[in-house]
Amino acid sequence: MILVFDLDDTLYEEITFVHSGFRAVSSFLSEGDKSKSESIFQQLVTIEHEQGRGKIFDEVLQAENKWSKANVKKCISIYRLHFPNIQLPVATIDCLKRFALYSKYIVTDGNKVVQANKVKALGIDTYFKKVFITHRYGVHHAKPSPYCFNKIASLEATNPSNIIYIGDNISKDFVGIKPLGFKTIQVLTGNYKHYQKPEPYQADIKINDLSQLTQSLIDSLKHC
Repeated sequence: MILVFDLDDTLYEEITFVHSGFRAVSSFLSEGDKSKSESIFQQLVTIEHEQGRGKIFDEVLQAENKWSKANVKKCISIYRLHFPNIQLPVATIDCLKRFALYSKYIVTDGNKVVQANKVKALGIDTYFKKVFITHRYGVHHAKPSPYCFNKIASLEATNPSNIIYIGDNISKDFVGIKPLGFKTIQVLTGNYKHYQKPEPYQADIKINDLSQLTQSLIDSLKHC
């Protein structure tokens, strides 16, 4: 079997990237004042928790009397392009070591530079044969498109039934590849663990975290 993993909220907690980006933006806005930087960071965390990330930089810039279109654009750029301070959880490291002899890939959506920086910061290149950032092939090839999964099947010269995708986002991770025969596992982490979707969106198996991704579980999917 070939193992393919999502990145955000599957291999690591995406909120840690978010907070890392907030730190970078706070440092920029505080102009070197550490106390001010911490205050702005806490504002960003509170806004994100209460309202989400939609207009978060507009709000904090207005609160700091620094709002302008240029400053909003600058904050977004800093957030996206900063080199993140993020780490792999122990459960992820153990999982990747547990399946060291398996061919493993990543398929992840998102900005090309952002996702590449995450992969580099996490130091996970050595665990995987190839990392597919879908936007490198055009946004239309992002999930739920099966494009990158079909490329993996071609690279491995195998059928989709021999490939398992492990992801968290029930709204897009599985619905495009299940009809082709790919096997699927949902990790119940991040913002999508409580989402409800009809059967075509559901994974074959659900697990709470990667510590539950075991050899016996993989073997059980061979017969699904």
